[in-house]
Amino acid sequence: MGVPSRKAGILKAGEGPLHRFFVEGQCRVGAEIALRPEEARHAAQVLRLTPGEAVELLDGRGVYAGALSSVDKGGVRAMVSAQLPDREPRIRVTLFQGLAKGDKMEGIVQKCTELGVHALQLLEMDRCVQRLDAKRVEVQRERWQRIAREAAKQCGRAWAPPVHPPMGLDDPALAGRWAEQQLLIVPWEEAGSGSLRDLLRGAEGSEGPLRIGLVIGPEGGIAEGEVARLHGLGGKIVTLGPRILRTETAGMAALAAIMALGGELDNA
Repeated sequence: MGVPSRKAGILKAGEGPLHRFFVEGQCRVGAEIALRPEEARHAAQVLRLTPGEAVELLDGRGVYAGALSSVDKGGVRAMVSAQLPDREPRIRVTLFQGLAKGDKMEGIVQKCTELGVHALQLLEMDRCVQRLDAKRVEVQRERWQRIAREAAKQCGRAWAPPVHPPMGLDDPALAGRWAEQQLLIVPWEEAGSGSLRDLLRGAEGSEGPLRIGLVIGPEGGIAEGEVARLHGLGGKIVTLGPRILRTETAGMAALAAIMALGGELDNA
């Protein structure tokens, strides 16, 4: 039995998902657009794709169907044939994540990107086990950003959530980011009350995207003094249930619950 063809943008029964690529600039239906250089190298040298191959194109604003029009040393270009349904959630969650050990951070970035996180702000907190010196911060941040881009491509998102370098809770540069949040949620293992369901029910009916900040502590959890500071910033202290979750689990669990309660896991 022959292999079904992807040529001319046609995806036939039995085929897996199309290859997805980030492009330079903004897509317009009927126009030709270039893949980003690193994406072009992957398409041409690793995947060995040829003109006519059906692809999905991601420009940071939307997802588009298209087909490769040229593959050569000068780069890879594609013709844009149609805009696809928007896959970005209406609930825009910024995950304020206490810095965790490298391998844990990689999993957090990857899985939370798949779940629809809008942005990740790393935090230096009192009980952080992982500490990055100035020389390593940007190297690690770039690695986590690459992981976010690959995860975004895999799950068909239009853009990759930015991964911001670590800051302390009281860093003045964070003031604007705290203020952007319409709802700041702080899951804490010692919280005796407060639930995600009740908080989100209170936020129902808001116009436009709902901006939520979600603060997750590092391996050692959030210190009591930090909880007090977050409460002073407007943070709502909640419980995630009777079981204590690891830092690499808590953010994913809370994010998935927020998306489910907000209807973001339902079919469009």
